[in-house]
Formats: sequence, C-alpha cells, structure tokens
Amino acid sequence: MNIRSLTRGDGVVIGAAALLFIASLLDFYSTDVGETPNGWSTDAYHLVLPTIFLVGFVAAGLLIAARFQPETRKVLGMPLATWGTVLAVSAAWSSLWSLITCPDVLDLGAGSILAFLATLALAGVALAGAKIPALAGQLVPEPKPAAVPPYAGQPGQPQPGAGYGYPGAQQTPYGSTPQPVPPYGGSPNPAAGPGPQDSQQTPAPAPAADFTPFWFAVPVARPLFAEDGSPTPIAELAPGTWYLAVEQRGAATLIAQTQDGRRGLLNDTSGIQRG
Repeated sequence: MNIRSLTRGDGVVIGAAALLFIASLLDFYSTDVGETPNGWSTDAYHLVLPTIFLVGFVAAGLLIAARFQPETRKVLGMPLATWGTVLAVSAAWSSLWSLITCPDVLDLGAGSILAFLATLALAGVALAGAKIPALAGQLVPEPKPAAVPPYAGQPGQPQPGAGYGYPGAQQTPYGSTPQPVPPYGGSPNPAAGPGPQDSQQTPAPAPAADFTPFWFAVPVARPLFAEDGSPTPIAELAPGTWYLAVEQRGAATLIAQTQDGRRGLLNDTSGIQRG
C-alpha cells in the first residue's frame, strides 16, 4: 500500500465520509413534539439508512480502495473507481430527494442537511476530481530525493538480496556468462586491454529469461523512452500511479507499460516500489 498514491481529492472523500457519519448521528427530520429519528433509526424514514448513509460509506470506501489496486482489477466488469462513482451519485440523489420530499408536518434536521453536503462533495470529487489540478495533486508531499549512490553500491557496504529494484543486484542476460557488475560507467572487463573489439558497438542485452511481470510505482516523475533507443521521451511516469513492468533489459532497465498501452524503456529504476 503506497500512501503517496492518495490525492487531495481522496482527502476530500475521506472528509466527506467523516461528515456523513456525523450527519447520521443527528436528527434527520425535526418536529416540535416527540422524538426525531437519526439516520440509524429503523422506526421511521428508515430508507435513508440504506439509500444515503450506507451507500455513501461504501462509495467512499471503493474510491479510496481503487487507489491501492491496479486499474485492471475489476468487479463485475467495472473498475472499483467506477462503482464508487455510481454509488456516490446515487447517494447524493437520494439525499437531495429526501430534502425535496420532506413531510409537511416535519422540518429538515441538521442530519439531512449535512448528509446532502457530504454526499454532494463525494459525488463531485468522484466525477471531476481528476480534472481539477488542485484536487489531482498528491495528498502527502513527495520527500526530497536522496543522493543516488554509484550503480554497484558504495565499497564496504553490504549489498541487498538479489531482485529488481536494488542498485547492487547483479542481473545476467539470458544466454550470457555471469560476470561481476562494474561501477557505473566502468568497463565490463577491466583486465582486458584495448583491442579491435573496443571499437565495435556492443549489442543490446537480451531480455532476462526468468523475468516475471509486476506492478510498480516511481518515487518521482521519470521519462519513458522508445524501445528503439530514441533520446526523445514518449511518456512520463508520474508518482502515485501503478505501471506494469513487462520485461527487463540488462541489469537496470525495464520495459514499462502505461495505462493507455504504450511501452517504453525506463532507464532509471532506483527507488521504485513494487506492488
């Protein structure tokens, strides 16, 4: 679970859910005589519990849960965010209808008004939160990136276990002979002297044979380059979004796939978080 996946819009969703819970404890309708039920009462006006409060709570939960799940994960053919949006709009409509159809013998209570404001905010963020820059930003600011050590790690420091995402992990291309990984920018074979092979272009490394696709997120925005090695980026990977690593090239390059299906080279894989 990556807390930095949450946006300011998600913060509004959480706040709206808290306000909706407070509204459920207050009088939904008020009267001059007798007791007035709140949103949890089943004696009178009991339809407001399942149509406004419970639906609103479920909608908020789905919208937040969608941030921590891959976009390809669906329920009955629809993503979690789509279900959350539909339920949020349904709760807002039910709340508005309860205000319009308030019985003549009763007055609107604080619970009904707060419930309408909470569900209206919930539906608004679900529908247009991603299109508003003020709500699309990260809820938790990104920490300042630390200095990146040399590729093979600092001398004298223990290297973490093998696996992608570790700067010092040694990856061997399929079909080649394992060799020690030199520091960044060093020669693959320091002992060999200059010869005719130095002037020849080194072929691109083959994909790793035992690679398994996985979801990952980047700590800061990073460019994605074309697979043919073109220096012009084809996309930019943004923090707080999950991407699919479909292939590994060499020891420190991934073939990443964006949500719209574009594939490219991610050359800087330091600090990535696996899903």
